[in-house]
Amino acid sequence: MAHIPRRPSHAPWNNWYHCMFHTYGTWLPGDPHGFRTRHGRQHIDGDYKNPPREDFTALHKHSASLLKRPPVRFSPEQRTIVRDALLASFAKWGVELVVLSVDSIHVHLLARFPRQNPRHFIGLAKKESSAFLKRMEGFAADGLWGARAQCEPIENRAHQVSTVRYILRHQDKGAAVHFQKRAK
Repeated sequence: MAHIPRRPSHAPWNNWYHCMFHTYGTWLPGDPHGFRTRHGRQHIDGDYKNPPREDFTALHKHSASLLKRPPVRFSPEQRTIVRDALLASFAKWGVELVVLSVDSIHVHLLARFPRQNPRHFIGLAKKESSAFLKRMEGFAADGLWGARAQCEPIENRAHQVSTVRYILRHQDKGAAVHFQKRAK
């Protein structure tokens, strides 16, 4: 395959972003599956695919002790409801969404956001979905989502296609998935 030049991280290809966010209390500092600290303040070798070799049990216990309520996890039935609530919010704000997956503890999406400001629109979707879902039986009344979303700019068409495939594979693990094929 020919080498495709990568764009700098601040300039997404055609304004596309791969964004991820988690439910409240489910991905804490010290997590044995790997974790990242905000702004890379603490360098941790490893991630969810290659967990850190160091033992961060004490940090994880401390992080869990700071939670004000139990972590939020979605049942398979709830995942579909959450997916639909997020889709409605993104549509309301004019976010062009290609693929979205909701599993028990996190959301992945590939979208083009107005004004290249993905975190703003994800914040709106998180707020609106929480407000809608807290009125339904079985959803946390105090909110559903963790504090931040991670948004990675898409670098080229090949990166976009591989991201779509990655997000769609979450369906094999029980995620509720929405996929919008685009006309060429």
